[in-house]
Amino acid sequence: MPKMKTKSSAKKRFKTTATGKVLVQHAGKRHGMIKRTNKFIRNARGTKVMSDADTKIVKQFMPYDR
Repeated sequence: MPKMKTKSSAKKRFKTTATGKVLVQHAGKRHGMIKRTNKFIRNARGTKVMSDADTKIVKQFMPYDR
């Protein structure tokens, strides 16, 4: 059986930790910063751990990152 392919869009957007959790960047920081509060911009820095329901979906796209 041939190797499964990883979705290119998934490997650019997500990173898997050693324990199997998926890290993802916060949403809402691409444009329109003038209307966002400073608190929102500050809290949306870096990465966060994705929810369990969404993690199951994302892991289907990255078969060798488990």
